[in-house]
Amino acid sequence: MTTIKRTNSDNLDFIKLVKELDIDLGVYYKEEESFYGELNNIDKIKHTIVAYNKEDEPIGCGGIKEFSIKEIEIKRMYIKPNYRGQGIASIILNELENWSSELNYEKCILETLKEKPYAIAFYEKNKYNEISNFGEYAKAKNSVCFEKTLK
Repeated sequence: MTTIKRTNSDNLDFIKLVKELDIDLGVYYKEEESFYGELNNIDKIKHTIVAYNKEDEPIGCGGIKEFSIKEIEIKRMYIKPNYRGQGIASIILNELENWSSELNYEKCILETLKEKPYAIAFYEKNKYNEISNFGEYAKAKNSVCFEKTLK
């Protein structure tokens, strides 16, 4: 059984999972690591989710960060490799969307890497539509961006 905890970026389990995510992403960033590293700073992420397994071990995370008055950005989605394919990412994403709605945001936006087709397929499966790269990702050649209107 997976349990979900709403927290913030000071949560030690969230910080630990983000460090694992950064190691995982290092393979993709190559010469762009400093660019993406700045954009992935967790200090500005006020709302985070940590998923736990039945032994109460942290197994996945995600966060939301305000992008505009109406838009919230999904950030730092990560599932430990041995827990992937079990629907945990969808549980986290759904909880982030619900929390965004509760905070009165109208749309979720996000960025992922073109070199991660499994991530692209995941967001498409969860009804995200590809959009032009936004904000600081506008000129990032390795990025692909998505949005989803909340109900």
